[in-house]
Parts: sequence; structure tokens; C-alpha cells
Amino acid sequence: MKWDVPKKNKATAKHFGLMKAKLAKLKRQLLTGSSQGKGSGGGEGFDVSKSGDARIGFVGFPSVGKSTLLNVLTDTISEVGDFEFTTLTAIPGVLQYKGSKLQLLDLPGIIEGAKDGKGRGRQVISTARTCDLIMIVLDALRPLTHKKIIERELEGFGLRLNKEKPKIKFKKKDRGGINMISNVPLTHLDKDIVSSICNEYKCPSADIIFREDATVDQLIDVIEGNRIYTPCIYVLNKIDQITIEELDIIDRMPNIVPISAHHKWNLDELVETIWSRLNLFRVYTKPKGELVDFTDPVILKRNKNSIENFCNRIHKGILSQFKYAYVWGSSVKHNPQKVGVSHELHDEDIVQIVKKV
Repeated sequence: MKWDVPKKNKATAKHFGLMKAKLAKLKRQLLTGSSQGKGSGGGEGFDVSKSGDARIGFVGFPSVGKSTLLNVLTDTISEVGDFEFTTLTAIPGVLQYKGSKLQLLDLPGIIEGAKDGKGRGRQVISTARTCDLIMIVLDALRPLTHKKIIERELEGFGLRLNKEKPKIKFKKKDRGGINMISNVPLTHLDKDIVSSICNEYKCPSADIIFREDATVDQLIDVIEGNRIYTPCIYVLNKIDQITIEELDIIDRMPNIVPISAHHKWNLDELVETIWSRLNLFRVYTKPKGELVDFTDPVILKRNKNSIENFCNRIHKGILSQFKYAYVWGSSVKHNPQKVGVSHELHDEDIVQIVKKV
């Protein structure tokens, strides 16, 4: 396969690719103090134990209503004030929804330059990296300005919002140079660009398989190896302070949920969107000879939905005693149906585990 880049752009593209690789390395070294590629992503976060079925972090500028939102969604009391930086540490709360327990974290407000250490930015973003979902809380009066700044800060700390992990397989080797294989035409990269980036990372030999038309930035992210790909919801707060016409325009932005935390407007849609973006679903248990327990479902992720995952969520020791399971629900053709550990469950299935005698 030919690695074609227009001749007039080839030298410039190679130069830009090399500069981006150098900048990525320098940023990582500044943030982590490490010269190795597989860093943690920088800094220690707040000392809050992860709990529940998923963790959701509130990120935003000071005084956009994060604490008020936490208070109305949970029973937690997070201090609210008219002045900036009311919240000085991570305040956890628990949102109970559809039988799940979702840990919400009200993080201190960040400012421009947070990724470079201003304020408590590094702690905030380090904690955000541990979250299963990021909620960027925006002031309806200044949504676009704040959105761009916060995205830039999180991006600089290795967070990739609403992006899929690049379909690139990168494997270092001791010798043999750069071997590139692609299933699709590459319009942003050629062998010279890829080789210059790899050499910058002191990796002159590697096997690289491209399964998409990847960019320089995506290749660098894969080589760095410490990027976090996290779903994100933009929560547009204080919509009571703007006009209907302004709201209609802003609401066209993707992944946005308009609310008023103070007036408790549209919180139902926000909670349903949180549940949807987390890709969670419920599975109910049925002990032998007993009724189905609909009060305490087992919460699974849609990409980890096998009987094996179900057993591990209940207790790690169950699999060693597992014989088979009976399943009722949309994942089977017959109710009940006898299945093994590889069977994939659906939302609101009912499972009965049969153990070895």
C-alpha cells in the first residue's frame, strides 16, 4: 500500500508531526516529572475513595453552581456561596437511580492554566481522570468561552472527552525499523512522518497497525499510552437567566443538557442522560426456590455483560463453584434458559446461579 501525502505538504507535515511529538513529551515531563512514556497522567488527586457503581466528576469554573447541583441530586451538603472557590476539596455524594449507587464528586472550580498547576488544577484534573463520566458545568451566560477553556485544560492533562480510543496497535521491537500496516488509506500520515515521531520517542523499530485514517495527534496519544477516554456531558446551568431564543441556540450543541439547579428544572433529563452515557444496566437475582429480588439489582456495563462479569460483581469466589445459570429475559429465546459463563445479558434480565454439588 502506498503512503501518499501531497508532495508540497510532505516536509511541512513531517515537521509539524515532529513538533507535536516534542510538545507532547515536554508536557508530560512537566506534569509528571517523568521521561517515560507510560506515566500516570500527572499528579495526585484528592483523597476520596472510589465507591458505588460508577464515579461522576463535576468540573467547571468557580461559582457555576456545581455545589448546588450536588445538593439537589443527593443528600450531601456542599457549601454554597456567592463568592468564588467556596469548595476547596472534593465533596462526594451518592445519587441512587434505578437501583444503582452513583458517586458524584463536586470538584473545586478550576481556572485557566489549571493543567500547568495554577490553583488546585492538577489535583482537580487528576481526580477527573479517575471518573467514569465527566460533567462540565457551564454558566448559561458564558457557556462557549468556558467550554473551550475547560476542554483545553482537560485535553492538556491527557483526558479525551467523547472520543473513542484510536484504532491503532503499536508494538515496540528491538530491530527491523518501522513496519506499517493499514486497512484504510492514510491521508494524514506517511512512513517518514511516523518514523520521525517514533524516533523522537527513541523507538526506531516498531510494528504499527492502523485500522482507521489516523492523525498525528492520535498516533502520539497511542505512543504516550496514558490517555483517558471519558464520556462527557455539558450541563448548562442557570438557564433561568437567559432568554428562550438564546437557549434554543445553545441547545443545538451536542451532548448538552440545560438545567437550573436552583429551580430544579430539567433534572430528570440530566439524570437519565447520566445513566445513558454510563452504559449501565440492571440484572436481577433469583435465589433457588425464592422470588426475584427486584430491590437490589446487580449493575453491569454494556461492554462487560457476561454471566462471568455478573458473578464477579457479586463475589469473586462464585466462578469456582459455578455449574450453569438459568436466565429469564430478552437475552434468551426460552424462559428460563440454561446458559454458561460466556452468555451475554441484557437490561432487566433475571439470573439464577446453580453451583456445583
